Amino acid sequence: MSGIRIKIFAIILFAALSINSVIAQSNFRVIFYNVENLFYTINNPQKNDDDFLPDGNIRWNQYRYWKKLNAISQVIDSINGGYPPALIGLSEIENDSVLFDLTKRSKLRKHKYNYIITRSDDPRGINVALIYQRDDIKITETHEYKPVFSGLPESPTRNILHVTGQIENGSILDIFVCHFKSRVGGIKKTNPYRLQTAQLLKQKTDSIMRIRKQPYIIIMGDFNDYPDNESMRKILDGHSKNSEIKDRLLYNMFLNETNNKEKGSYRYRQRWIFPDQFIVNGNFLKNKGVVKIKDNRANVYRANFLLEDDPKYGGKKPYRTYSGFKYKGGYSDHLPIYFDLEFK
Repeated sequence: MSGIRIKIFAIILFAALSINSVIAQSNFRVIFYNVENLFYTINNPQKNDDDFLPDGNIRWNQYRYWKKLNAISQVIDSINGGYPPALIGLSEIENDSVLFDLTKRSKLRKHKYNYIITRSDDPRGINVALIYQRDDIKITETHEYKPVFSGLPESPTRNILHVTGQIENGSILDIFVCHFKSRVGGIKKTNPYRLQTAQLLKQKTDSIMRIRKQPYIIIMGDFNDYPDNESMRKILDGHSKNSEIKDRLLYNMFLNETNNKEKGSYRYRQRWIFPDQFIVNGNFLKNKGVVKIKDNRANVYRANFLLEDDPKYGGKKPYRTYSGFKYKGGYSDHLPIYFDLEFK
């Protein structure tokens, strides 16, 4: 091969590698999705899952289970134009049997997903989980943290999942998946549980900030609180992404959206709200960072098929699986949220 041909070949090869690199960097999508009571159909005698059995109050059977799995897989498969998202945090998952069916036996089986799930003391048996592309991140550690409530009546809830992994450029991500205690029973009565869970989470992230030279922390979840509530704003100290960015402070990606009634992942009556949130540390928001959130922006996935008309309040609302005991056959009462990572 002549010198000119070698140079041309080298240029073409470099361009191809550069294009592939850009494609890889622009397709590291991070998702969180509350999938609304994705239960298995077999009874767990240690949990209060009787409603979600074939003879239970909502008649949860194999047909409805598999329809739901394929519906959730459709959402995940479509949220990035058919390219598999790298990280998917999930809440309201019963057990690893559900995740096995979702990743290995549904439409997602064409992708290379592995999964990690907590084993919480939640009375109904629901957990949080992380699904990840094993080609995009190498998992190095997993932990789960059980909230223990001081000075409050015993009320078990979901554990916090903490997954550590290394991405393509060598950076370490610390990923937390959460589902804080619900507001059932009243906001005032349940708020102390969310505050103490937020304190536990803050202790863990502060520890990472101390030990990591370049921390990259992603907190995702259904917090049953909103970005400007005390648990998020005061305890976790989630700042606005429009404020001065510091490496080791936390920033709530939806804090600036709280006054917009038309934006949110969940609809309460006529208002859209953000119980589902991303909180990250400042390293992700710096223009010169080696790992960066694209456009410093997180989004809500509002595909038309995830919505239905709201005859009571007008507009659209999430097309959910159940409304009370009535089977609707939809996706979830929440919409997914997502952002994209870019790295050098």
